[in-house]
Amino acid sequence: MQALVEKMLGDFEKGVLTRRQLAATLAGLAAGAAPAAAQPSLKAVSLNHVTVRVPDLQKTSRFYQDFFGMKLAQHSKTIHILSVGDGFFGIEEKPGAPALDHYDFGIQGWDGKAMRAKVAAHGLAITPGSRGDDESFKFNDPDGFVVQVNGPRYTGHVGDDTGGR
Repeated sequence: MQALVEKMLGDFEKGVLTRRQLAATLAGLAAGAAPAAAQPSLKAVSLNHVTVRVPDLQKTSRFYQDFFGMKLAQHSKTIHILSVGDGFFGIEEKPGAPALDHYDFGIQGWDGKAMRAKVAAHGLAITPGSRGDDESFKFNDPDGFVVQVNGPRYTGHVGDDTGGR
């Protein structure tokens, strides 16, 4: 950048650039070099939660509550959210073998619209059936894992028949 400014000053001194052209060009360079402070960082700052799918919600939930001393924070007929420090552990009852359902990152400077744009810019798509609102949404990473993103203080939602929130 220094060499470019020196060349422009030389051109101004030779009469190739007018004072107005020099000022406009320098202003443009300065604006382009300024950090984009208004843009959210969208940096992952926490692993907010992990949710697993299991065939027997009650059995799995009792195990984690008893073994690790986790407290039931929210529940519905098919979902339990257990408190773990500043995050939580989600258990969802679904038929089939136990599996990872998704993991969730708390994002610094959360901005749902900006994060959606970032997902699209990487050629990824919002996961079908995802809430997809400005508070939280899911997408599939390049390997097919479901990733949920939201602000670092997200506490989860179990659905309409909430039984302890």
